[in-house]
Amino acid sequence: MTTRLPLFPLGVVLFPGALLPLHIFEPRYRRLVTDCLAGGGRFGIICPGEGANEDDLAVGTVGCVAEIERHEPLDDGRSNIVVRGRERFAFTRWVDGGTPYRMGEVAEWEDAGEPAASLAVLNGRVRLLFGRVADAAHVISEAPAGPPPLPDDPARLSFAIAAMMDIGLRDRQALLAERSPLRRLQALEAILAPAAPELEARARVHERAKTNGHGPHHA
Repeated sequence: MTTRLPLFPLGVVLFPGALLPLHIFEPRYRRLVTDCLAGGGRFGIICPGEGANEDDLAVGTVGCVAEIERHEPLDDGRSNIVVRGRERFAFTRWVDGGTPYRMGEVAEWEDAGEPAASLAVLNGRVRLLFGRVADAAHVISEAPAGPPPLPDDPARLSFAIAAMMDIGLRDRQALLAERSPLRRLQALEAILAPAAPELEARARVHERAKTNGHGPHHA
């Protein structure tokens, strides 16, 4: 089934469940935000790819519906918004919507069904690996808070972890487009497995440096 959706071609990948802050300044996207707020607050974010523009958008490119959760209008007509990723879609074609922003015809893009038992062990391994990476990164950055809690569902978990990882645009797009939660988790495990011990080693060095290499001091 296809439907029409206002589209915002952008050089980022939005994952289902993830939050994304946006600064809206172009007149056509100011109008998009105004229209969306008046009609349900949803539009599509789609990435044309590195070095490509919206006119080169390939049929079948996967994007994500963005739902406006916060809107901060500014005095000069610009605005700051925060959107949350919802369901995915596949681009079919551009259509004339009579608006300054682009309208696209899009099709549903859902995961293939997979047995829960086949995901359970991998789900646990990826969750553990990401926890190690997040803990080490937290030590190195000395950030006041760690990452938010992870969802239990393997499909949602894969998107949540992908959204928080520092990976290239092409890899992010491939994860968004992948319809197998199992293959998404396998791809994340391949990235996290070597990263975890490397970051943990850096975290240990960081902790030693804070004590000038002498270990903890006792009064």
